[in-house]
Parts: sequence; structure tokens; C-alpha cells
Amino acid sequence: MTETLTETPVILTAPAARRVAEILKDEAPGAALRVGVDGGGCSGFQYTYDITTTREADDIVLEAEGATVLIDQVSFEYLKGSHIDYVSDLMGSAFKIHNPQATASCGCGTSFAI
Repeated sequence: MTETLTETPVILTAPAARRVAEILKDEAPGAALRVGVDGGGCSGFQYTYDITTTREADDIVLEAEGATVLIDQVSFEYLKGSHIDYVSDLMGSAFKIHNPQATASCGCGTSFAI
């Protein structure tokens, strides 16, 4: 199933799309950034980021500005309503996921609880 940015409740911001496109430009053709959710981290769940050329038939696909982001169906349930952003501040640059389902998160923003 292919979802576009306007059809899915997970939003890839323009800064995040530009950064993903920049990362993927030196990767193999067809590469994408896989965003997932795994058990673990300080708050119970943690976000994962992997570069892959493997797509599953039921992946959610976000495409914008030359970037492709894949989300598996299990992770998608935890990410519904989220915004995937890329921020640069005094503490550094990183992908940040603003997840309305999270009831708590760690200070670094990479793990969360539901």
C-alpha cells in the first residue's frame, strides 16, 4: 500500500524530507529510510531509523522532495498522528518525532511511553 503525504496520518515535514533526500543521495538506487518502533529505551518504546532497499507489500510509504520513508504496519500503529521532523539547534541536529500518542518521553526524545 502506498500512501502519500496527504493521505496518511503520519506527516513528513519539509526539513525532514530534505534531510532524508540528502542522506539517500549516496545510497543504492531505491534506498529509503525505514522509521520504526521497537520495545526498549528509557520510556518503554524507542524510535529506530535504518536505510534499506527492501520494501514490504504493506509498508506505509511517505514520499516528498526526493525522499522516501517507509513505516511497517506494526510501527505505524504507534506512529499514527505523528510528525517526523528534522531540527537543528544548539544541542545538535536530529530527526524528532512529535507523537501525540506518547504519554511520556525521555529527555533525548528517542524513546516514549504510550
